[in-house]
Formats: sequence, C-alpha cells, structure tokens
Amino acid sequence: MAPAVVARGARRIPAGVWLGVLPAAFLLVFFAWPVIAILRRGLTGPDGGPDPLGAARILAEPGVWGIAGFTIGQALASTLLTLLAGLPVAWLLARVALPGRLVLRIAVTVPFVLPTVVVGILFRVILAPQGPLGFLGLDGTVWAILLAHVFFNIAVIARTVGSVWSTLDRRAEQAARTLGATPFQAWRTVTLPALRPAILSASAIVFLFCATSFGVVLVLGGSRYRTLETEIYLQTVQAFDLRAAAALSILQMLTIGAAILIATLARRGRRSDGQAAMASGQQARPRGAQWVPVALVLGVVAALLVAPPLLLAWTSVRRGGSFTLEGYRLLLGRGGDHEAWGAMLMSLRTATDAAVLATVLGVLAAVAITAARGRWAIAGEAALLAPLGISAVTVGFGLFITLGQLPVDLRSSPLVIPIAQALIAIPLVVRVLLPALRAVDPRLREGARVLGASPARVWASIDLPLAWRSLAVAAGFAFIVSLGEFGATSFLARAGEPTLPVLIGRLISRPGAESYSVAMAGAVALLVLTAAVIAVVEIVRVGEIGEF
Repeated sequence: MAPAVVARGARRIPAGVWLGVLPAAFLLVFFAWPVIAILRRGLTGPDGGPDPLGAARILAEPGVWGIAGFTIGQALASTLLTLLAGLPVAWLLARVALPGRLVLRIAVTVPFVLPTVVVGILFRVILAPQGPLGFLGLDGTVWAILLAHVFFNIAVIARTVGSVWSTLDRRAEQAARTLGATPFQAWRTVTLPALRPAILSASAIVFLFCATSFGVVLVLGGSRYRTLETEIYLQTVQAFDLRAAAALSILQMLTIGAAILIATLARRGRRSDGQAAMASGQQARPRGAQWVPVALVLGVVAALLVAPPLLLAWTSVRRGGSFTLEGYRLLLGRGGDHEAWGAMLMSLRTATDAAVLATVLGVLAAVAITAARGRWAIAGEAALLAPLGISAVTVGFGLFITLGQLPVDLRSSPLVIPIAQALIAIPLVVRVLLPALRAVDPRLREGARVLGASPARVWASIDLPLAWRSLAVAAGFAFIVSLGEFGATSFLARAGEPTLPVLIGRLISRPGAESYSVAMAGAVALLVLTAAVIAVVEIVRVGEIGEF
C-alpha cells in the first residue's frame, strides 16, 4: 500500500524538477562542502580540536578591523561614485533614442566583464607617473582603486536601473511638469520613487563586487591597501595561516550576506510590467537643446569607459618614447620564460570547458526551477544563485582545502579550474535563462504533451526555439566570465600551467620592462577578446527586454 502511495505522490512532481538533481549535487560537492570546510577550519584550534572562540580571537585583532574597515569604506565610496556616474548613463539607455545605440551598450558592458586583473593593470598603467594620466597624481592612492571600481561596475547601475527606467510611463512625469514642476522636481517626486528599488538593488550588488574585489586591489593597492579578499589570499599563499584565512572568510561571508539581503529585499519592489510599458514607446530622439545633456553623458561614457582601454592599448605599443610590438611578439611566441602562449591556450581551454559545464548545468537547473512550484522554486533559485554571494577567493580557498579529501583527488586534474570557474558562471546562466523560460506560455507545453511529445521533445520543439537567444547569451557570458576569472583560479592554477589572467598577475609583480610589456600585451589581448564576445552577445540579444 505504502509504495503505491509513494508512487502516486512521485507522479505529481513535474518531470522537469528531477533535472535539478545533477546541478544540486554539483553545488553540494564543489560549493557547499568547501564553504562548510572553511567554517570548520575557522572554528578549529591549532591542536585540531574544536575552538569556537578561535575565529573571534583572530577577528578581534586591531589589524583585522583596520582591513575590514577599509574593505567596507572603499566599497561604500566606490558604490556612491558608481551610482553618481551610472544614473545618467541609465537615463541615456532608457530614454534617449540614439543612432548606434548597440555600440553604446557594448561600450557600457565590456568593462564589467573584463578580468579584474586587467582592470587593475589598466589603471596602474595609465595612472603611473610616466603614464598618459600620470599628471593627475593618483598613482598609489586610494583614488586609483575607486576609479577602477567605477569603471568596472558602472554597467550594473546603467543596465539594471536603465531596464526599469525604460518601463516607466512618461505620462506621469509629464503630468507633474504640467502642474508646474521643474524637470528636476518631476524626476525627484515621480521617477526617483519608482526607481528606488532598482537603485537599492543595483547599489547593493555594486557594493558586493567592490567589497570582494580581488585583482583590482591586489594590483593597485600593493602592500599599502588591503581588503578582506586580498588578505585571505595572502594569509593562505604567503603566510600559510589557514586558520586566519578561514576566520577572515567567515567575516567576509557575513558582510556579503548583508549586501545580498539588502539586494533581495529591494528586488521585491521591482516592476514586472516592463514589456507593456516598453510597447508604448518611451524613447525619444533629442532635438535642439536636448542634445546638451546627451552630449554630456556621452562625454562621461567616453572619458570613463572608452578612453582607459584605448590608453592601455596605446601604452602597450610604446616603450622609451618609441613604437614597439615587443610585448605582443613575446606574448605570441612559443616557449620563453613567460610561458605566455601556453597561458593563452590554457585560458581558452579552461574557459571553454567551464562554459560548457556551466551551460549544461545551468540549463538543467533553470528547467527544474521553471517546472517547480511555490516554495520549492524559490528555494531552488536561491540555492543555485548562492555562489554569487561568496567571493571567488573564498570559493578557491574552499576547493583548495577539500579537493584532496574526495575519493578521486582532483587537485592535479585538468578539470579543477573549469569546475571552479563553472561555479561562478552557473548563477549567471540561470539568471539569464529563467526569465526566458518563465515567459513561455505553459499552454504550449501542455498542448505538446497532449499530442504525445516526451519532455525532451517538448523542450526541443517549444522552449528551445523561444529561448535560444537567451541560451546563446548565457553561454557567451559563461565563457567570458570564465576566461577572466582570477580569484579562485589563482589558488588552483599550477605553477607551470597558469591561465593568462594569473600569468598577468605574476608578471606585473616581477621587475623588468620585458615582464611589464608582456603583461600589458596580455591585458590588451583579453580586452579585445572580451569586447568581441560581448559584441556578439549584444547582437544576439537585440530586441530583448531584461536586466543586465
């Protein structure tokens, strides 16, 4: 009797839900277990016994709170500056119909998906005393870190807030103007309250990225400015103090958790009627004096987002005041001390493997969440997006201390880096795919099932044709995020087989003009490849509506 009841209960579970077992198992082994291992390590004493207060004693040291204070302070300052620079760009994307708007979207998006180590070396080169912007005197100051964070994160504000702004009906703002409000008053009293949830959510995400910034702070901060992220890395790699690194990881998890909670609560107030509002035509071509603010915002985009990469490219072909391609020759040459060619091939291989792994698991997870109902769908989405709430360095550290305990030791496997990179890419794949799958009319799937189609046939004939753009975009983002991943990979890459971002990080710490030239050439190569993939992604998603 009981087995029949169980069987009848099991049949009520949609078939697609079971597809989530594999992604859940992957995250359980390679994410949840390493994070739990970090927590245990932080609560273990030097003798191996339990020491619940050990982490508290480590975190009570004055130096730790100084690092934590700088982490939060620079993240707050970076978030405020990013918000000030990003809101005008969000307005431009949402309200202004410009020719070549696709180019603008690419220019805004590329910095966000650049490897953090590339962003770090970019600002280190252009702000150096002998660099194009050396006259500003910002080299070695906290302003270099803040500007790099603005450059890196402005797309989060522009694309996230802009997507919501584009859905707001302009008639409410126009009614306020008719009643005598100035343009600023109409924006402050009508538009800003409607945008507040999106602004809070995007700001929390920017704070999260700035608080967990690794490559930028490591390159620009040196030994003078350190965050929790860089300190975890240094305590592990240089000091070999795993207990201190674990305690710092716990503190970082709490900080990030607070930012994630704020972002989640803020998202509850977001509008969901975007397509209907967009249909009413919210963008207008500027005329006459309206071009003035448009030109000013385009100037901000050019100065903050376009000029730095161009200056890096120019500097990479200059040495001693003369033109040279020595860095690119060494980068593309086989062999040599820098092993740059091997690092490029390693980056492409691991990024491709990680993108395939993340796309497959992300599709399974997205289908399972779409098929689920109520609390199970919410819980599944939260669990699969959890890696976004833990920094890449913490993930790499956790894998570093747990991989040797598996039945099959993966520490020397070529899959270890793709696994780490896929952990970070899977949430992005799920986030891109879920809106597209949820937008499919369930009646289409039911009709196909009534006609005898299997679940796989339903997916191939209904979901895939309607969601292929989102699938291609998800795969593209998974590839470029994996290509530039630096935090977790820096823990796991073997000395003789680094990826290109890891090699760049090593080269800029070595003395000698030759190492610096190769590092700059590698940074430009990653920049060009990233821009090319983003251009393809943006072309594919033309006509789609959704947030970044």
